[in-house]
Amino acid sequence: MAYWETKNIFQVVDDIDNNVFVLPVIQRHLVWAESKMELLFDTLLKGNSFGGIVVIEEEKGERPLFEYRPFMKEGEFIPSTKTGLLNKNQFFVIDGQQRLQTFYIGLRGSFKGKTLYFDLFSDPNSGFDFKFGNDISNLPKDNNERSIQNRLWYPVKELTIKLKKTHDAILVAKRITEDKNITQDSEKDSILKNVMAFLVNVFVHPTIGISVVTVDKSLPESELDNKQKIVELFRRLNDGGTRLSSFDLVASILKGHAMEMEGFLMKILDEYQSIGLSQEHLLKLVFLLQDNHKKEITTIDESDAVFAIKYQDRIKIVLALCVKFLDCSGLLKYYNNRNRSFVPLHFIAYHLFHKNIDNNSLSHFFDDYETGNTDAPLMKKWLFNSLVNGVFKSRGAGWVPYTTGIRKILEVIKNHKNKPFPTNELFDVYVSYRIKFRLNYTTEDIDQLDEDFIFYLMYGLSYPNRINDVDHVMPKSILNNLGYSQETIYSIKNYQLLDFITNREIKWSKPFSQWVNEDVVDKFSYITTHLIPNDESLWDEKMFETFIEKRAELILEKILEYTK
Repeated sequence: MAYWETKNIFQVVDDIDNNVFVLPVIQRHLVWAESKMELLFDTLLKGNSFGGIVVIEEEKGERPLFEYRPFMKEGEFIPSTKTGLLNKNQFFVIDGQQRLQTFYIGLRGSFKGKTLYFDLFSDPNSGFDFKFGNDISNLPKDNNERSIQNRLWYPVKELTIKLKKTHDAILVAKRITEDKNITQDSEKDSILKNVMAFLVNVFVHPTIGISVVTVDKSLPESELDNKQKIVELFRRLNDGGTRLSSFDLVASILKGHAMEMEGFLMKILDEYQSIGLSQEHLLKLVFLLQDNHKKEITTIDESDAVFAIKYQDRIKIVLALCVKFLDCSGLLKYYNNRNRSFVPLHFIAYHLFHKNIDNNSLSHFFDDYETGNTDAPLMKKWLFNSLVNGVFKSRGAGWVPYTTGIRKILEVIKNHKNKPFPTNELFDVYVSYRIKFRLNYTTEDIDQLDEDFIFYLMYGLSYPNRINDVDHVMPKSILNNLGYSQETIYSIKNYQLLDFITNREIKWSKPFSQWVNEDVVDKFSYITTHLIPNDESLWDEKMFETFIEKRAELILEKILEYTK
């Protein structure tokens, strides 16, 4: 059953402050950007519609369906807490969190240390200007498209306090005019119009429509049935707003089953973002550890949340071990803060999780990485060769790493729990699926391998420090004039990584030998770093084919160094 209420913005913000409106654990955190929050206030003052709010009413003296958390006042995430019987009626927000959170932060709090400001010289015909800022001096100072070109940025919190006390726009506008020494009539008039618009749309007009849904707990449905109904309502409502990803919904379902999932997700995601761990990856790992490669939303149940909470310490340990493995094997820089496939880390974590040892022993699993660990070299061989061949990128033949790849790898690795890591068996998966994969590399193969990872190997398991351009070692303009094929010109055998200025201002189209001898400060360091053949007779563009043959041999040496 549902009924509608209307309230003004200030009433709702007051209710948020008093925990009358709260957020059930199934809700996400705030995801709106500052620009979208600023635009909402413009929409409000224009009197435009911004949609209704849907809440679940939970009554005093009853235990709510979900644990909950308060709204954020300063933009910081507040975890949900266990809930007993309610000491007052409360409204659990199912749809409209982003809008209500925006109003609360704007009128009462701050966002990432920034306060919301309102330009009281805004022209209502072109829009009301709001900006978040931690220093008024950094806010825009003029707007040449308006009749009043200057700005008068005023803190929204301060304006709210003044209007709460007086409910008199004329008085508040007069005081602001006097405080700011405003003398021009056009500017005084603008201040009054803007303060009046703020008063009317925040304090007077009932601008928020609230649909209150009640759950009849006297009916025979179980608590689990009621929870599932609310989660399904949450999904349908959020399909029309800031859309939930499938894994946002999965997270909501799991948090609905066990409040502890919220803390589990937040803590682990904060700790392992640097290697690309996302909520989607973490939840996928929870399902994979239970040997389920494709969990359907309709089949997620309490057992999944129970599994995650029961084994949360072990999951944290295996993720920490993944980081240690990457570090020891020289791949941490490859993964750090870059968008890399998490698929291989799923299965390294999987293999470690299923070791028949206790958590304390497991946490020390890679302490002997270099000396006596039998799994480490097998994992390293699998991962390096898989990355060289680009296995975790789509390779045609129906091979999609995040679907077919995960399914095929899981089919093999689940049969090797507490056994040596099945490197060769996983290589057989690639071969049997007919994706192009090789272990015996030649110079002819280099352009068929994963270019980005080959660069990483070429530069000694790293990338040059500064942002890099992929540059032609010998300039393409000269090579084109000499009639060399596009296949050889646009080859990694003729690529290097250079910083932007060197590539586009210093080196720009110069003959290679001239550039090296005239502009490169440390020639020995340069040719060593970039795998340049040291026979300078090959540095002439007329010797290009021999040059790239010799350079291909140097690149191949690097590939073999790290894959054998």
